[in-house]
Amino acid sequence: MIFDYYTMPLDKWIKLAVEWVVGNYRFIFQAIKWPIEKTLNGIEGFLHWLPPEVVILAFAIIAWRVAGRNIGIFALLALSFIGLIGIWEEAMTTLSMVLSSLIFCTVVGTPIGIYASQSDRFYTLIRPVLDAMQSTPAFVYLVPVVMLFSIGSVAGVIATIIFSIPPIIRLTNLGIRQVHPELVEAAVAFGATKKQVLLRVQVPLAMPTILAGINQNIMLSLAMVVIASLIGAGGLGVLVFEGVNSLRVGLAGIGGLGIVLTAMVLDRITQSLGQPKRKK
Repeated sequence: MIFDYYTMPLDKWIKLAVEWVVGNYRFIFQAIKWPIEKTLNGIEGFLHWLPPEVVILAFAIIAWRVAGRNIGIFALLALSFIGLIGIWEEAMTTLSMVLSSLIFCTVVGTPIGIYASQSDRFYTLIRPVLDAMQSTPAFVYLVPVVMLFSIGSVAGVIATIIFSIPPIIRLTNLGIRQVHPELVEAAVAFGATKKQVLLRVQVPLAMPTILAGINQNIMLSLAMVVIASLIGAGGLGVLVFEGVNSLRVGLAGIGGLGIVLTAMVLDRITQSLGQPKRKK
């Protein structure tokens, strides 16, 4: 076969490219790391400083006001159960990683999605990048992330951001594009500028779809928690990873259960944000 004699050394080229970037532009990635590290440390320190009772009550009240009484009771019971099985500290670390990832994905992804909805050329350019980010196995992110940002929870958050930001960009773009053209035409007819049409008509009407993207971001972030533990990220993923390595079924079980309960609480709250308000 011809491929036995002629092959492209792409793996060596990628290695050389990453080593060249690390050697010449590492300071740029350290500058990117700094705000993520400060945000993560601030949220994690605050969640660990608060008494568990306050955190549980706060989530229960938020869930009750946003999603209804039943979800509020579920949040109260789920978070209380996480504390009772002895994984509260790990759960707060995981929650801080998810919230940090959500903040940066929203701040970066939403404007990109808005701009993509206004420019077909720009969306055509970023679409292959988004496809690659969503289809590339999560483990592939770990090696370049470690080389550029070293190991630890911050590197785990950065890998999570890369893995989970595409849904926010895609759904923000989709939501704005799906706004009925007649509504846009009516706003223009009343003298609205392009910026006013975007901010006062298209974005508010697309908000349920944008919030669906945020919901997907949270779910993907929690799915990345276990994988991020391979590069030194803390939280519930460490319990699962250690349980699998040492065949401790109970340890892996409580870690997985903590991730599931946290995901369910956050999922119910964010899903309800995108739904119409219930009649009193």
